[in-house]
Amino acid sequence: MTTWTPGDLQRIAATDDLHICPFRADGITYGTPTWVWSVVVDDQLYVRAYQGPASRWYRSAMIQRAGRIAAAGGQWEVSFEAAAEDLNEVVDAAYRRKYAADPYLSHMIGSNARAATVQISPRAD
Repeated sequence: MTTWTPGDLQRIAATDDLHICPFRADGITYGTPTWVWSVVVDDQLYVRAYQGPASRWYRSAMIQRAGRIAAAGGQWEVSFEAAAEDLNEVVDAAYRRKYAADPYLSHMIGSNARAATVQISPRAD
């Protein structure tokens, strides 16, 4: 696992257009891009599945552990891992700051979405 460059992370944090594409079951083909909300906490990128652990992209991400994201005009090969539960409060706070005016915020900080919190890291080629 590698770390985000400060410039890339800043660009991703500032945008609201992150699309996530975990690999399909073959481990080669990218899944359908799915728009997700993203936040940055302590120089790490996090997303949550609106539908929680039942979400198709979330299940693929947890099985395949790799894929691609697109945001802020760029694309990155990434790895996925379930975020530690003790991060939920700080991730919730980041969602509240970034998406304060959005009517879906309460759902994204609810228990179902919290159970599908994913940390995304750039993959080394």
